[in-house]
Amino acid sequence: MASANAYPPGGTWLDTQKRSFVDVPVDKEKDNAISTTEFLEAAESLTTLFDVLGSMAFQPVKSDMLGNVKKIRDRQLAAPAESENLQDLVINELKTKKHTATEGLVWLVRGLDFTAIALSQNLALASEELSTSFRNAYGSTLKPHHSFMVKPIFSAAMSSVPYRKDFYVKLGEDNAKVEEALRKWLAALVLILEVLKGFLDRKEAKW
Repeated sequence: MASANAYPPGGTWLDTQKRSFVDVPVDKEKDNAISTTEFLEAAESLTTLFDVLGSMAFQPVKSDMLGNVKKIRDRQLAAPAESENLQDLVINELKTKKHTATEGLVWLVRGLDFTAIALSQNLALASEELSTSFRNAYGSTLKPHHSFMVKPIFSAAMSSVPYRKDFYVKLGEDNAKVEEALRKWLAALVLILEVLKGFLDRKEAKW
């Protein structure tokens, strides 16, 4: 459970990230190919947000996302030359008649989408509590794909998020600076998710 502030003096939580989604290379010349290494580092960095949320109820959410990162990284390590970007990694894995990493990417995209929608909605609606934003985001991203056994675990997490006023002060002293940094980070994440969702909908990414 997070008790201390999650940011350096004068900075924001985003300054603690090993990799920001802002810094993930997307090659527009190559059909928006997304660099695998940087993307996985940024996804890992994002999971520290669940520590900031402070409730043990979010640990299954964090573990799920890190587990999917591991599936993708394992494939990258097994076939590095074929996995420099996420799209090549998927296409080349599916050629082997396996889909462990591809399935991991599908679930990781859903988890990232859930987080991006929740935070974007909360930033857009200054009076809305985090629990409402997260619950709405869960309903439109992960919930339709979860079994009846998993749904209560995630629902518990949605109900245990801190009050809005308590959450944002954990991200930085200067609220305007926090919101500006978050918006920039979320914009980069949303663009990457749009590329990945479009790619994963294509026939070549199906198993």
